[in-house]
Amino acid sequence: MGERVLITGGAGFIGRHVARALVAQGHAVRVLDSLERQVHVGGAPPADLHEAVELVVGDVRNPGAVASALRGIDSVVHLAAQVGVGQSMYQVSHYVSHNDAGTAALFQELTTRPVRRVVTASSMSIYGEGLYRDADGALHATVERAPRGDGAGWDPVDGAGRPLVPVATPEWKQPSLASVYALGKFVQERLTMTLAPAYGMEGCCLRLFNVYGPGQALSNPYTGVLAIFASRLANGRPPMIFEDGEQRRDFVHVDDVARAFVLALEHPRAPGGVFNIGSGHDVSVAEVAHALAGAMEVDIAPEITQQARVGDVRHCFADVTRAADVLGFRAERRFRDGLAELAEWVASQEAHDHVGEARRELEQRGLVA
Repeated sequence: MGERVLITGGAGFIGRHVARALVAQGHAVRVLDSLERQVHVGGAPPADLHEAVELVVGDVRNPGAVASALRGIDSVVHLAAQVGVGQSMYQVSHYVSHNDAGTAALFQELTTRPVRRVVTASSMSIYGEGLYRDADGALHATVERAPRGDGAGWDPVDGAGRPLVPVATPEWKQPSLASVYALGKFVQERLTMTLAPAYGMEGCCLRLFNVYGPGQALSNPYTGVLAIFASRLANGRPPMIFEDGEQRRDFVHVDDVARAFVLALEHPRAPGGVFNIGSGHDVSVAEVAHALAGAMEVDIAPEITQQARVGDVRHCFADVTRAADVLGFRAERRFRDGLAELAEWVASQEAHDHVGEARRELEQRGLVA
């Protein structure tokens, strides 16, 4: 029998897909969302929010709004967050208020009206640099780079100056919090894993890698990299890539992510766990830009800036073994198929390119070099 599930931030890109997946599983879904204008043009509700979903417009930091949204709820999926590594480095109080204090406000209400389970969206950003292996086969889990390029090459090296080779990053890797956004995501994780069991609730967290797919906010210059690239290409402009474009990431389709949230909410072995949710495949950011241009049928090469952006990491992609072994989760959507679907959707949308403005904000604050 289905539950009544509250999704905070559920009118956003991932939230709408999670809501549809939960409704398909027989759950009743309520969404609490502030409809922030950076994500929702004009502050309007998204047209593709499932008709069966109850939308409550309110801020997760508002105790009254949270208390009202929790009435009659059995479980919570916590997605409400400000998203943007670069922006978090100069809108510090904004990000801490929404991501840290917003999660605290949610759990404050849950202490008096606990639910069965809370599933919180975390992020691969908490790892900082991913896991590396040196020439002798030894693993390096605490790799750090200088935040600005110094002409010595972009990739990290070991103590002997030998290049380190990136490998898939597992959940046991020690966090290295390289941005305000990453710090907030780690706080969200720890609040969930600390307070849920203290109040008789089950808690688990999903560390999402680079999520993409139709429905992402194309006019938000701080959203996922594929949506940013798509907005640039749709306006006849080159995708802008920091460093040399060879940094490697894991891109996972939003439908797979939605399925992972359903599993995390329903699976008896999920409580107490933290799980990487990615495709298990890595690709360079430059490859992604070229492939998306091909899918959109435009001949526009990316702009490789050869600049470093504070808070960025070189390589990080997912070891998805734990999610497969515990939850039975494996990504099903092929990247090339997902790009074709994304390109088709972008062709039907109006995309306003604000990447130049975002870049100027970073440059004015000395956050790129």
